[in-house]
Amino acid sequence: MVHFRSAREEDVSAIVKLLADDELGATRERYVEKLPIEYFEAFAEIELQRGNQIIVAVEDSSIIGCLQLTIIPGLARLGMKRAQIEAVRIDRAYRGEGIGEALFKEAICIAKSEECGLVQLTTDKQREDAHRFYDRLGFVASHEGMKLIF
Repeated sequence: MVHFRSAREEDVSAIVKLLADDELGATRERYVEKLPIEYFEAFAEIELQRGNQIIVAVEDSSIIGCLQLTIIPGLARLGMKRAQIEAVRIDRAYRGEGIGEALFKEAICIAKSEECGLVQLTTDKQREDAHRFYDRLGFVASHEGMKLIF
């Protein structure tokens, strides 16, 4: 049975493995036996930042999915908070079993409990399967996102 919880430091390797396990992730991540320290430093910063967490899907003590959920306070829209979802991955062996949808429901439930007025996400334009999944969950492509990469 799958359950969800906040990630712990000992989960970092499994999370990075998920992030690296696709065509785009393989070019962005460095999943090696001894993970670069930068992953652990980033995880420590996430843990320290209020409203920022990585949620993992766990089955039989194995990490089979993850996403990062960040609660963002703002002044716009009468001080509305929003939730940002990023770095969504489900282990290839578990795709199509509803785990991604359940993981999103967990994140959305947390966003509602934090009194967020909306949930937003970013997704690479090349991830057509992900776009269909997000559409099915009710997300709409209402804005055009842009990035400046250093």
